[in-house]
Amino acid sequence: MLDVALLRQQLDHVVKQLGRRQFSWDVATFESLEQRRKTVQVESESLQAERNRLAKAVGMAKKQGDEIQAQSCMAQSVQVNARLDEVQGEFDHIQTQLNHLLLRLPNLPHEDVPNGASEAENVEVRRWGQPASFEFSIQDHVALGEGLGGLDFERAAKLSGARFTVLKGGLARLHRALAQMMLDTHTGEHGYTEAYVPYLVHPDILQGTGQLPKFEEDLFPVVPFGETVPRFYLIPTAEVSLTNLVRDEIVPLDVLPMKWTAHTPCFRAEAGAYGRDTRGMIRQHQFDKVELVQIVHPEEALDALEKMTHHAERILQKLELPYRVMLLCTGDMGFSARKTYDLEVWMPGQGCYREISSCSHCGDFQARRMQARFRNAQGKTEWLHTLNGSGVAVGRALAAVLENHQQPDGRVAIPLALRPYLGGQEYLAVQN
Repeated sequence: MLDVALLRQQLDHVVKQLGRRQFSWDVATFESLEQRRKTVQVESESLQAERNRLAKAVGMAKKQGDEIQAQSCMAQSVQVNARLDEVQGEFDHIQTQLNHLLLRLPNLPHEDVPNGASEAENVEVRRWGQPASFEFSIQDHVALGEGLGGLDFERAAKLSGARFTVLKGGLARLHRALAQMMLDTHTGEHGYTEAYVPYLVHPDILQGTGQLPKFEEDLFPVVPFGETVPRFYLIPTAEVSLTNLVRDEIVPLDVLPMKWTAHTPCFRAEAGAYGRDTRGMIRQHQFDKVELVQIVHPEEALDALEKMTHHAERILQKLELPYRVMLLCTGDMGFSARKTYDLEVWMPGQGCYREISSCSHCGDFQARRMQARFRNAQGKTEWLHTLNGSGVAVGRALAAVLENHQQPDGRVAIPLALRPYLGGQEYLAVQN
């Protein structure tokens, strides 16, 4: 959430920065609400002062034995209190409307973020690895997985419909090995603490990280039998659970930075993705991801973003997957992000790079929504800064391994870093 004081004091700046994000909003409504708030607040303060004056006058009149004056002041107090209740009710209503507006405003982009309207204007930062030149007719991950006997979309559709996957045999084991290797790397080499978190969370938890109220249509609500409104939602990413671990807390300075990782399923309705990526494992309603979250001192946030991005890159390097790092432009960043790097892995079957990780610095945007603070060296409280990133999406990593390490005979070579997790196995071959 943006600081409302920033909007009040530097509204032109906020409008300009949100304009960089191609985001339009009802500025006139905000200004109207603010003017009403000021007017009502002034009246409320005046009425409170009058109530205090009358209370003193009643006491003074009774002390002097002037019962008529005391009764008169008490009668005036009744009227003042009645009006004060009305004014405070109006003030609360205005605050609710302001909060409704603020919850729908995205974060302001960092000054380093390039302007742009779409992913076409993202900026390539670096590349790693060289896409292989295959001397045979290559297949995409769907054909490879089905050929290996481990990828079954037909039975998944029978169970749950489109955009679900069943993995069997060697592919199921590879999927598990990928997640385990990622967790071991992030905990053993990068200093993250592994966490097991709930997959069902309350609505206010999703509001804390920015998924609600704006992106409700992309979520899976859970309405218990006999109730009419969602009590829970399935998490779209472990970022939601991990980041909210500091919700409503004031953490001591000496525990920063806090670094967590978790392997969870993620559930997304993909409401705006009709007709996109209908083939394969790229865009699913349920998929697994190893998530990275850091809770840091504001002065360390930008450096933490660079490090987190390198942590995600390390996974792709271990898997021997060519990739590129993209700095997202203002028009392509997520709602809560100030600055974002996407890692895009080379997919030979599609002949292009596809996103496999997104690492974002959110500033104090999520912390304000969660009321998450720390106590600085002077003993005063400040807002924490939050970061999150994929370390990485497991299903997309599996698809990339299949496509990049495919062999002429239909087998898939297992990257060296994964072999210890697969009993030393060197190739995935057709299931008997």
